[in-house]
Amino acid sequence: MCEQLDDTGLEYLKRIQGGCQRMEQMIEGLLTLSRVSQSDMSLGMVSISDIARAILDELAEQEPTRKVEPEIEAELVTQGDQRLLSVALENLLQNAWKFTAGRDDARIHLYHEQKDGKTIFCIQDNGAGFDMRYAGDLFTPFTRLHQQAEFPGSGIGLATAQRVILRHGGRIWAEGEVNQGARFCFTLS
Repeated sequence: MCEQLDDTGLEYLKRIQGGCQRMEQMIEGLLTLSRVSQSDMSLGMVSISDIARAILDELAEQEPTRKVEPEIEAELVTQGDQRLLSVALENLLQNAWKFTAGRDDARIHLYHEQKDGKTIFCIQDNGAGFDMRYAGDLFTPFTRLHQQAEFPGSGIGLATAQRVILRHGGRIWAEGEVNQGARFCFTLS
């Protein structure tokens, strides 16, 4: 059938396919967001360091030509739901991985801080960053600060991470500067 289409028809077909793929990503994202919001929680001790290491190893396997220097603080352990925290970390680390794509010296750093008796977990990168005027929009589903062609994605990952953190009684926030990287920090109860 494609043989019967002229160049204009083929371009329309390509646009339709692209739109369908984006719609599929959005639906998958909404389903994930729904599951994260409604699933039962099973609390236990969770190694944030081990989860992060596994996620970054998998990302490196998927893109072996990328040079990313991960720095994961050892023995970051907390109380929480392992499955849900894995989802949050996966979204946050994929975000850092994606937005460091244009850097030859890409770095992703997971560490913790103590403040006012609370443990704060942070993921910092040296990627594209963002304008702090839009920091409040980052966790809104389908809100994107960068063009799809530059950094593909569904716009649901950070909203999903936020839902997981909120379910744990914590909070999440972001700091960044354009072309200077970003830092996403969260607390758990």
